[in-house]
Amino acid sequence: MRSFFIAMTRNPLSLLGTAITTVSAILIAILFGIELFGVLGNPYIGILAYLILPGILACGLALIPIGIVRERRRARRAAQRGEPELGFPIIDLNSSRTRRWLLVFIMLSVVNTVILAVATFKGVEVMESTEFCGTTCHTVMQPEHVAHSRSPHSRVPCVKCHIGPGTDWFVKSKLSGAWQVISVTFDLYDRPIPSPVHDLRPARETCEQCHWPSKFVGDRLKVRTHYENDEENTELKTVLMVRVGGLEGESSKGIHWHVDPSNKIRYRSSEDRETIYEVEQTLSDGTLRTFLPADPSDKGDGSETWRTMDCIDCHNRPTHIYEMPENAVDHAIESGSIDRSLPFIRREGVRALKAEYATHDEARHEISATVAAYYAEEYPDVAREQGEAIAQAGDALGQAYAVNVFPEMNVQWGTYPDHIGHQVSNGCFRCHDDEHATADGDVISQDCSTCHALLAMEEEDPEILGMLTD
Repeated sequence: MRSFFIAMTRNPLSLLGTAITTVSAILIAILFGIELFGVLGNPYIGILAYLILPGILACGLALIPIGIVRERRRARRAAQRGEPELGFPIIDLNSSRTRRWLLVFIMLSVVNTVILAVATFKGVEVMESTEFCGTTCHTVMQPEHVAHSRSPHSRVPCVKCHIGPGTDWFVKSKLSGAWQVISVTFDLYDRPIPSPVHDLRPARETCEQCHWPSKFVGDRLKVRTHYENDEENTELKTVLMVRVGGLEGESSKGIHWHVDPSNKIRYRSSEDRETIYEVEQTLSDGTLRTFLPADPSDKGDGSETWRTMDCIDCHNRPTHIYEMPENAVDHAIESGSIDRSLPFIRREGVRALKAEYATHDEARHEISATVAAYYAEEYPDVAREQGEAIAQAGDALGQAYAVNVFPEMNVQWGTYPDHIGHQVSNGCFRCHDDEHATADGDVISQDCSTCHALLAMEEEDPEILGMLTD
């Protein structure tokens, strides 16, 4: 036993390994306590405590036996020169001294094993946290993190949708994450980053863990508020009865007809899924129906891939939601963040948002200055009497820009189109265009009544709303 400790303590590598291991273990314990008691709420504490330091600790542990082996080789060479050779340790458990050293060694080994196990577990936990996904690589993931934080799924961790349950996809995500780390380190990532639809797990294994798409929902009333670009910012209402539908009895109807298990839909499209070249429908009896564009030459370039349709093909921005400038201003006016009494504020707000800015700070400053300058020149009385409302409108517009546009990542208005509906992008009309048809003439209809009933279209005081509220 004495020779073992001599071999360990005489070699510089072993001494260094012992020092590294001890210091790393102490630091991990300290940082674990800091995180446990919430002294500092910072995602980098978890990264340091459960990813970086455990790796350093493991390296320290590896140096110890390497140093011992090197010391023993040195001792053997010394013996060949006639110097006394250190033999193998003799562990005599009848000796109380040996038992104490052995006990200490076992206890330290157990402690190190426990520390490594806990650190590994916590490391995985940290890597799967929303903070790690969204804030570790500030510029790269800032658009997605900001969009996630203000979405209906803001309390759903990233991994619930991007990985889901099970070991297979966990391993796939870590392999993919390794390349992402390399891309960020060497600045190899795209700007903007593309939507990961090709590598995304099927929605039935993620979204449908919480949602029940085959459930019969029926019709849902939808009221949309819009403002004119006139001086009064006239409020207009559009009222829709959306035919969500779902499984009713043995068959489905409405929009959620697409998720009926008896209907399997596949399509071949461009990489961004904005242009769909071919659609296949497999019925419950095995019948295959193929819908092709009206123009026979519109078949793509052969680089397209087939995809089985699921929730994400329509609900493609369920969490990372980006608005268009018109919608952003409408929502700000409707919520009261922008005073509707300001003349032409809707028109001028949209105009200010559509200008180009290099940074968020520049955008906030220039947008506020542009709005203030407009009222100072065109409506001096309003500028004097409603200065606070004008300043608040400038702040609200700057905030709308900052959560939808990210110049550093080339994310502009409309970079990530929403496929729900057909106002911002083609959306439903990618397939429902009255042009995709079978050989016998059946087309994918563009009939509005298929998805909704239009009860009022941009009316100031829709009669239907009066009837519903009376």
